Amino acid sequence: MIAECGHYALVLALALALIQSVVPLIGARVGDPALMNVSRSTALTQFLFVAASFAALVTLHVTSDFSVLNVYENSHSLKPLIYKITGVWGNHEGSMLLWVFILALFGALVAAFGNNLPTSLRAHVLAVQAWIASAFYLFILLTSNPFLRISNPPIEGRDLNPVLQDIGLAVHPPMLYLGYVGFSISFSFAIAALIEGRIDAAWARWVRPWTLVAWIFLTLGIAMGSYWAYYELGWGGWWFWDPVENASLMPWLAGTALLHSALVMEKREALKVWTVLLAILTFSLSLLGTFLVRSGVLTSVHAFATDPTRGVFILLLLCVFIGGSLSLYAWRASTLKQGGLFAPISREGALVLNNLLLTTACATVLVGTLYPLGLEVLTGAKISVGAPFFNLTFAPLFVPLLLVMPFGPFLAWKRGDLLAAAQRLMLAAVVGLVTSAVVWAWVRGGSTLAPLAIGVAVFVVLGAITDIADRIKLFQAPLVTSWQRARGLPRSAWGAAFAHAGLGIALIGVVCESTWNSEYIGNMRPGDHAQVGGYVVTFDGSTGQPGPNYREDIARFTVTRDGVVVGTMAPSKRSFFTRGVSTTEAALLRRGVSQLYISLGDATPDGAITARIYDKPMVLLIWYGPVLMALGGLLSLSDRRLRVGAPKPARSKAGVLQPAE
Repeated sequence: MIAECGHYALVLALALALIQSVVPLIGARVGDPALMNVSRSTALTQFLFVAASFAALVTLHVTSDFSVLNVYENSHSLKPLIYKITGVWGNHEGSMLLWVFILALFGALVAAFGNNLPTSLRAHVLAVQAWIASAFYLFILLTSNPFLRISNPPIEGRDLNPVLQDIGLAVHPPMLYLGYVGFSISFSFAIAALIEGRIDAAWARWVRPWTLVAWIFLTLGIAMGSYWAYYELGWGGWWFWDPVENASLMPWLAGTALLHSALVMEKREALKVWTVLLAILTFSLSLLGTFLVRSGVLTSVHAFATDPTRGVFILLLLCVFIGGSLSLYAWRASTLKQGGLFAPISREGALVLNNLLLTTACATVLVGTLYPLGLEVLTGAKISVGAPFFNLTFAPLFVPLLLVMPFGPFLAWKRGDLLAAAQRLMLAAVVGLVTSAVVWAWVRGGSTLAPLAIGVAVFVVLGAITDIADRIKLFQAPLVTSWQRARGLPRSAWGAAFAHAGLGIALIGVVCESTWNSEYIGNMRPGDHAQVGGYVVTFDGSTGQPGPNYREDIARFTVTRDGVVVGTMAPSKRSFFTRGVSTTEAALLRRGVSQLYISLGDATPDGAITARIYDKPMVLLIWYGPVLMALGGLLSLSDRRLRVGAPKPARSKAGVLQPAE
């Protein structure tokens, strides 16, 4: 009965989405506020039905109702409760239901907190959201129904993919989807602006909070996914330029460009047409990444042959939303009024350069990801585009971006003074150069460009600190005055500094881990030693123990440095009896922001084990950086000037309503 209720709730949500996609548009056309406000009530009610449907699927998984096909294929009665819940979105059908749940959530948030939006604009935005929702509901109901029953229910389920039975899965997909789907609001605002033929600084102010929310979650989702792959797969890597990883990186790059472009539009009413295009492209890339990954197209173009209905539906959705939105843009963009002019050397100019580099980097990743698929479709030849291509094309685009980044906050709007900005950043540049020299002299081995990259990262971090110090007149005014200025500084200024510094910190981690990591791979017996990065790792032996739905073999290692024990490590191999699959559970020993990493291979016939031991210097900075970037985004989001919806109009002394500044 629960499955039928969940399915029926999804059907009702589809009916409401269809009403929401049509009635408000009619109201906007005839100028009827009552019809336009239908979008608000339907968006809120639609969310309630989708939430009920999602709750039904969660309940089915928690209670191990194996009469439902989705539960049977992705759950097991002995599985821990947390993994029963995460198993809901650990499969295609459940992940699509999570997708529409989050989509409905964002629509409900616009309806609930968009009271200050013009009624016509809100009606158009929610109507566009309903178009997207309707397509997803149809996709789920026709090709990916998670509530299908089994005529003869089995006693036990097949269990969830063991690799996905990790706490990282409880965090990574929901955060990633909050980022993907969050950009749908920016997309809806862009389409609404094109339909109305009107766009201004207020529009940018309305779009920025939603874009920032999506960007924060996508940043955390990518970082969490990277860390999950790092410790769960047992390979010791944090990024592989895999198509699945690239699918999330592309909308992040485009979304970052959109944030900066919307800032220019809000402050100077410039880059209007470009900002609208970025809003469309960012969500289009989210759609492309989500559907390609979930349809299996990235791993094999022949996935369409195994499920032609789903494949055709996916292609249709991509054509309608990506092709339709770009066609509307090509038709209506010329009707939008252009904004003010600005000099090349200005804050606007720096942000335009930022946009060009980010979008070019995004295009590079897109080509490298889709080119093998296109080539296979056209010629049948199979090739792979891996890390060498992306490293040689992506890095040269990102280095100029990092060098330019600290200059932006020091340039004035409309016309800036590059020499004055360089003088303010002189200390940061000198410290960066000195850092490069020290690293080059101190460290042996690795790429000769690594010390320069470290210097660039230090320059970025110190540039962000210099920006704040300059704003509060640190060392230029009494400390009391500086403290007062710091307290009065807009949170968006702090947020931008944190985000920029976070990128520099992540770069330091990337360079150090990639350049100076050391490893040992070999067979070890009890009592054997391995030397890695100044540590001596001794294999003490192994034991076995049962788990809730697996058998675990645990190896124990003692780690010493200069004869002093610094810790013990216990990596393991888990054998899941239901699926007959084994997984590797790596052991991590933290030393400051560095880590010692051990994962196990297969046991040899003579009783030895294969151990992979890595010393990874500064590796944790790779993930501390994105966390700091997300914190910067939260600070900016909390700025009183960055509200959801438009500022309320202020009444003049003459009694005439005027927009608030």
